[in-house]
Amino acid sequence: MKRQNVRTLSLVVCTFTYLLIGAAVFDSLESDTERKRCEFLTEMKENLLKKYNISHEDYRMIEIVIIENKPHKAGPQWKFAGAFYFATVVLAMIGYGHSTPVTIGGKAFCMAYAMVGIPLGLVMFQSIGERLNKFASVLICRAKRYLRCKRTEATEMNLMLATGMLSSVIITTGAAVFSKYEGWSYFDSFYYCFVTLTTIGFGDYVALQNDQALINKPGYVALSLVFILFGLAVVAASINLLVLRFMTMHSEDVRREDNELQSASHHVLTLDGEVMSVNGKLLAGHVLLDCNDQADQVSVCSCTCLGPARCRNHLLQLEPVYQPSADSIKAKRASV
Repeated sequence: MKRQNVRTLSLVVCTFTYLLIGAAVFDSLESDTERKRCEFLTEMKENLLKKYNISHEDYRMIEIVIIENKPHKAGPQWKFAGAFYFATVVLAMIGYGHSTPVTIGGKAFCMAYAMVGIPLGLVMFQSIGERLNKFASVLICRAKRYLRCKRTEATEMNLMLATGMLSSVIITTGAAVFSKYEGWSYFDSFYYCFVTLTTIGFGDYVALQNDQALINKPGYVALSLVFILFGLAVVAASINLLVLRFMTMHSEDVRREDNELQSASHHVLTLDGEVMSVNGKLLAGHVLLDCNDQADQVSVCSCTCLGPARCRNHLLQLEPVYQPSADSIKAKRASV
């Protein structure tokens, strides 16, 4: 089996194994808490129904009103500031789900906008990531020259370490900022930054959704957008390095296999239906040829492509190495 096929199969097996492990861990960590919360909320619902004598239909209406009113706590979501925030989330493929278009025209435009905007955003983030990697490689080379290192070029590991450190700085700094403005704990803010920059976008934590922030805090809105765009560019730089490393490994395997095929094909020559190896060893009924113990230089053709001149002149005077007789031909035909 080819090495690429083995690698692909190994990746599939490892991915599904990773999924199974993740499902088992999430099950053990979250299922019990989910059950307890469900029981608690059900008990609270029954107590409210009994205390205020609310019918199930009225309670359902109250639920709808509360759920539908939740996205509007930050103010109008579809004015220019909120619409720009939504467009950024769409282009970056984060998809919080905090606000969604409800009109037919809005949904149709959202699909068309995403089909053009997502590839454009990917190309932009990839290009910015490449420029960041180039800038980081220049800084690493200068730092190595200043430190008088033996190898002054920037390796892939150096670049991955640099972009990883920059990503960590962005996430930790952003977590501190969002913790201050949103009132979240630092861990929750760090979780929000990680989910955002990896474009997972669960939507359980969304910035700019409190105290009419989209209208009353334009500076904070701009800071949030800069964090998303610049952070995604840095993450794209890290991903670019990983993809390039994987593609390099893949191309090396392909090149190695091509070289093996070429070397194998160079060891065999086919002349007049008879197969013979380049080093003169018999493969199909030929007599072994030898010229001054240089068997690897022997050629069975009259051209000057192989072997020294002395061997070539000697070979030109030889009769064909193998000339089947009429009896042998008849015997071969009879056997066929």
